[in-house]
Amino acid sequence: MTTDGAGLLRERELAAALEAQGYFADEGLCTAIHLALRLGRPLLLEGEPGVGKTEVASVLSRVTGLDLIRLQCFEGLDSGQALYEWDYPKQLLQVRVAESRGQDVGDLYREEFLLRRPLLRAVRAEQGAVLLIDEIDRADSEFEAFLLEFLGDFQITIPELGTVRARTPPIVVLTSNRTRELHDALKRRCLYHWIAFPEPDRERAILRMAVPGLAEQAAAGLVGAVRRVRRLPLLKRPGIAESVEWGRGAMALAEGGSPWPVALRRALGLLIKDEEDTRLLLAHADEVFGDAPAHAEDVFGDA
Repeated sequence: MTTDGAGLLRERELAAALEAQGYFADEGLCTAIHLALRLGRPLLLEGEPGVGKTEVASVLSRVTGLDLIRLQCFEGLDSGQALYEWDYPKQLLQVRVAESRGQDVGDLYREEFLLRRPLLRAVRAEQGAVLLIDEIDRADSEFEAFLLEFLGDFQITIPELGTVRARTPPIVVLTSNRTRELHDALKRRCLYHWIAFPEPDRERAILRMAVPGLAEQAAAGLVGAVRRVRRLPLLKRPGIAESVEWGRGAMALAEGGSPWPVALRRALGLLIKDEEDTRLLLAHADEVFGDAPAHAEDVFGDA
């Protein structure tokens, strides 16, 4: 991958680089990624589950060749789990060894006693890294305050050691499913982008790439069915990940002899993950599956 002098991806190459890694980004997302890289800003991605937010960090890691460091957020996450902790058992062992030898204990707050958690690992990465802060909305709102210094200056203050600054700022991607509003202070430090469900052409391209052997007509019919499903008043609308798994499952059943419309219905557990949603979908089955191809030659393309 060609980069400029600062080691950043050139805009005209970015979409092709992502697509080569199997990620089909639209123009808006490509622009957001390019600007985040160019300006050195954290990239905050929001959208419904399954639209490919987390995968952005993974594909950037592959494209740039940098290590991927992941911080999975959850309720109760604290700074010790995200930033750093002191290795208390190792410190206690140092005290006991020193006492047994009649030696001075020395400084117990040295680097060798420091446990690096994801944020500190990202700051200390010599060549830089891709840091994924996944599902930040699942963490308590108070946790966001711990991130502000890091996101603003790519530094962490450790009282016993001082301020640790990144020699090479990491590429930071934050994701949120918007289960709660994030604080304005955090948003101001980020470049924001909303990832919507893909348009039909892009979703067909994703399916043809992710489901080898799927014919164009079958991919078009599956995408049409998914789009009709998303228009239903479901508790959870299926994302790209679910449509891909649905296609793979239906292909496996079709290869075993099930007609394509039957295979789609039998594989619904890969698309819909809620009983009420399943009942609602089955009530609209004729509307959803109306244009599914019926013949095998319309389902299987070139492998």
